[in-house]
Amino acid sequence: MTTGHSDQNENNTSIRATESTKQNCNETVMLDNVKICGYSFELLMFHTLDRKDWCNVTSLLRQYSFFSSCTENVTIYAGCFWPNPIVEGFIIGIHKKFFSNCTYIAETMPEDPPDKILSILLLIPVLLTAAMIALVVWCSRRSDILV
Repeated sequence: MTTGHSDQNENNTSIRATESTKQNCNETVMLDNVKICGYSFELLMFHTLDRKDWCNVTSLLRQYSFFSSCTENVTIYAGCFWPNPIVEGFIIGIHKKFFSNCTYIAETMPEDPPDKILSILLLIPVLLTAAMIALVVWCSRRSDILV
C-alpha cells in the first residue's frame, strides 16, 4: 500500500511540474525569438547556398541543424516545451517557403527475378539440405566405415 501512495505523490509532483512549466511559458518571447531563428536561416540559405542546392539535404544540413537547435534553445529559454504547436507551425512555414518545390525522388526498388530463376534459387538450399540429411543417415548406417 505504501508503494501506491508514493507513486501517487510522484504523479502529483510531475503534474505540478508540468503545470508550472506551462505557466512559465512566455509564448510572446518564444515566438519573437523563433522568428529571429527563421530570419537567420533565411540569410544562411540565401547567402551560402544556390537555389539549386536547396533540395539537396547534404548541402543544407549545417544550416538546417543550426535552425533546429536555435528554435529548440529559444523555446526552452522562454520556458516552453519543444517542440510545441506554435513552433511546429513556424517550422512548417519555413518548410513551405524553402522546400515546397522539392520532390522526393524515391530510389527505384529492385524487381523480383523471373519465376524460373526464383524457383531455382529457392530449390538449391532445399535440395542441399535434403542431400546433407541423406548423407548423415547413410554415414550413420555404415558405421563400419568410420571405425
